[in-house]
Amino acid sequence: MLPDMNESNVIFTDKLLNWIKTEGQSKYDESVSQYEHAVQTAMIAKENNSNQFQIIAALLHDIGHLLLHENQDKEDFLKFDLNHELIGSKWLEGKFPKEVTEPIKLHVSAKRFLCAKDKNYFDKLSITSKKSLKIQGGVMKTDEQEVFKGRLFYKEAILLRKWDDKAKIKGLEINSIFSFKDEIDFILKNENK
Repeated sequence: MLPDMNESNVIFTDKLLNWIKTEGQSKYDESVSQYEHAVQTAMIAKENNSNQFQIIAALLHDIGHLLLHENQDKEDFLKFDLNHELIGSKWLEGKFPKEVTEPIKLHVSAKRFLCAKDKNYFDKLSITSKKSLKIQGGVMKTDEQEVFKGRLFYKEAILLRKWDDKAKIKGLEINSIFSFKDEIDFILKNENK
């Protein structure tokens, strides 16, 4: 069950992690489940000695897909851009600070930006990410790039995007989602003082 933002931080965190573990068994990408992808992305952030905000942004970056029930089992999958990054970041704003929500909000724009800045970046994307790029606006135009670079947390969004694209390894042994509970507790404790 989706946690209620009004619940205590401890109950909210437990329910959130359980909900992601259950709901995330569906596939968005061809190689991993949404749960595996979330955990792999957070593991990469942690391996890169990132701060708690970046690690949790990595863990929760695709929560919008889960909120929207957007996955490969849907008949209309990837026919429309449902703006999962906006839906997810908006929902998370009820508990989490901008250091978590803004990189999530910008991670799709970061993909578009990286494809514009590095011609080889597109080739490295998964099949699903290449398809979604088209409906998400395609490669960023020059004027859009300048606007993007003016956004707070755009650098964190670029890092998040790079981790996102690496976190699609089929069969990788992953940590438990509950191994990130301390980072969430730290953020929520400091956010709600």
